[in-house]
Amino acid sequence: MQRIIGAVEKYRDLILEAERFVWAHPETGFKETVTSGYMAGKFRELGYELTMAEGITGFYTVIDTGRPGPEVLVLGELDSIICPAHKDADPVTGAVHSCGHNAQCAALLGVAAALTEPGILDELSGRIRLCAVPAEELLEIEYRGKLRDQGKIKYFGGKTEFLHRGYFDGVDLAFMVHTSGSYSVTGGSVGCMSKKIIYKGTAAHAGGSPWSGRNALYAATCGINAVNAIRETFAEPDIIRVHPIITHGGDMVNAIPETVTLESYVRGSSFDAIVKANKKVNRALTGAAYSIGTNIEIVDAPGYGPLHNDRQMMKVAEDAAKLVLPDYSFGSSNHIGSGSTDMGDLSAIMPVVHPYSGGARGKGHGNDYEIVDPVAACVDCAKWQVAMLTLLLKDGGALGTKIAAEYDAPFKSKEEYLAYIDALNCEGDRIEYREDGTAVLK
Repeated sequence: MQRIIGAVEKYRDLILEAERFVWAHPETGFKETVTSGYMAGKFRELGYELTMAEGITGFYTVIDTGRPGPEVLVLGELDSIICPAHKDADPVTGAVHSCGHNAQCAALLGVAAALTEPGILDELSGRIRLCAVPAEELLEIEYRGKLRDQGKIKYFGGKTEFLHRGYFDGVDLAFMVHTSGSYSVTGGSVGCMSKKIIYKGTAAHAGGSPWSGRNALYAATCGINAVNAIRETFAEPDIIRVHPIITHGGDMVNAIPETVTLESYVRGSSFDAIVKANKKVNRALTGAAYSIGTNIEIVDAPGYGPLHNDRQMMKVAEDAAKLVLPDYSFGSSNHIGSGSTDMGDLSAIMPVVHPYSGGARGKGHGNDYEIVDPVAACVDCAKWQVAMLTLLLKDGGALGTKIAAEYDAPFKSKEEYLAYIDALNCEGDRIEYREDGTAVLK
């Protein structure tokens, strides 16, 4: 473990410089051209050959020890969020790393650098796949829908897209460390369905003849209120969260809004819970449209699967932290968080763990989030990840092989999982108005 610590410390300046560079160049999902290019350049300087994602951002590289054993995937996320109120937000796009992904990138670079040091791989078996992955934050749904319509992506999440493309084929286990306020690991988090909702009314002069219109904005606000009215029907163990926003509310103040667009998630602790709650939400949204006499188009697309951290992988994370980071307290619990991540899609088919490192302060996705201890968030985090790799791949990869063999995956294969989430896609108008004044709600 002292060898690991020394290998990472050698690249302290490289790691800390990367954290600041990525922080200063925030980009949202599938737009991370500067960040992806920077990371790829640093990896190449370390001597790595990369497989670049075709037509989108991100890349991976595979390190083969030359000895048989499992393959472990280590990830770092490239994208930022949007929070224009943050002091460091991009003045044009509002993008900012109020999510800590800049620290993830720096730590991943630290792992890559440490693994080039003599002796680090000598006692390990199997393969290590290092991946800089795009688009974890599930936002700008309309933009990603256009990418999908153009055939550039199939899935809105970067890990799900990489999984679909075969970039994770051959991987047996995976982990990724997210930046937070302390070192810890929990049982997992909820999954989600992504939604684009379009209320379709009729334009008219707002002052001269408003009775000639059908107000899509009023229909949308009725829809939001209808969803609020059914919240008490969501069972607490299902951890349902629904949080729509209006992304287009009309075109000009003196016209009845003809088209109003919303984006939302329906989150839940299981796919069954998500599907059940989504039906209720769609019914509420559609009923509101009917009450105003507008139509409504709902585009449902799979978001992320529920994350189930493997218990043995949680123990690996805890043990590694005790070995290389004895000065930090480490928390472990079975708590299921109400956020979502596309690590959940990987947990559907392989054992994963998604723990947290310290070093950040403020509200995640808020205007006060910042990295206040970059050593903890990046340098020490890299040590921790190399230690996890060591525990999994030492002794012929015995522990990694055991965990992979004993994992009871919710789905038997990538193909089975992707077929399941593909079946969640549903889109189209939800009301058929008839000439006799009746309507059919779908």
